[in-house]
Amino acid sequence: MIWIFAVLISIYRTLVPYTEQEVAMSNVFKGIFPPVPTIVDNHGELDRAGMATMIDHVINNRADGMLILGSGGEFSHFSTEQRKQIAEFSLQYVAGRVPVLIGIACASTAETIQLGEHAQNAGATGVLVVNPYYAKLSDDARFTHYKRIAEALSIPVFLYNFPELTGQDIGLDVITRLAREVPNIVGIKDTIDNISHTREIINRVHPFRPEFIVFSGYDEYLLDTLLLGGHGGIPATFNFAPHITRGIYQAFIREDLTTAKALQQQLATLSPLYALEQPFFGVIKTAIKLTGVDISTAVVPPALPLNEEKTALVRNILARITL
Repeated sequence: MIWIFAVLISIYRTLVPYTEQEVAMSNVFKGIFPPVPTIVDNHGELDRAGMATMIDHVINNRADGMLILGSGGEFSHFSTEQRKQIAEFSLQYVAGRVPVLIGIACASTAETIQLGEHAQNAGATGVLVVNPYYAKLSDDARFTHYKRIAEALSIPVFLYNFPELTGQDIGLDVITRLAREVPNIVGIKDTIDNISHTREIINRVHPFRPEFIVFSGYDEYLLDTLLLGGHGGIPATFNFAPHITRGIYQAFIREDLTTAKALQQQLATLSPLYALEQPFFGVIKTAIKLTGVDISTAVVPPALPLNEEKTALVRNILARITL
């Protein structure tokens, strides 16, 4: 019976156009949504003044929205209560100036839903959910995990595919099935070092659900994703070189591929930053600090701050681009 229902939904979506509400919601999430780093003090606690400075920096540089508590926001190193505190403060400070996605992923479905309900009540525009990590899950388990989360929330849910860190791809079949059967799942951030994977999501999903948002995860695939039919990206480099990723998106919208190409080439010179330290949290914060934003570069253990040698390498890479 389930497969019959899925077929009927597919036929319905082919024959019936999307509602104005669905189209309007998809427009909310198009563009550049940088993953904002969580600014902390030397004890690993939220630095409210620093976080406010960071949020203002992102908004003042005309981001279309932002992601709080993504991978670069160190979500995996905070307690549940700290994550709620960070989400609440960020949403209150943004105060509706731009759409805000909150990362809510946990290894358990119940705790993910709890964080999702908290984000919803605090005023999030939507939530982003990387698939459970550590235990390998069957396709049905991954599908059911996301379905339960989406059914528990009334705000939009984004899938987040990052197999390098979770140890498991959500899977093209699962992504397609979720897009077909769960209306509240509205898009995906595809952080995978293979543009053909993102292409295949678009090829499979857009024929029956053209408004399904596809964000690039890796910064350097932003232009490729847009050319394939995607809708934007979630690039950490925006935090210290906002003119590049914002410029690529705006040039694409204007059909100015000469400018997009030139900016894409600048963006490519920044990619080595991510390999300087694992995890890369301190690299991003150091790059932000070196480009003139007055924030703490402290990170949450077990991550380590950058030493002087690696800080010099960040400075050398930044010197290759036009700031």
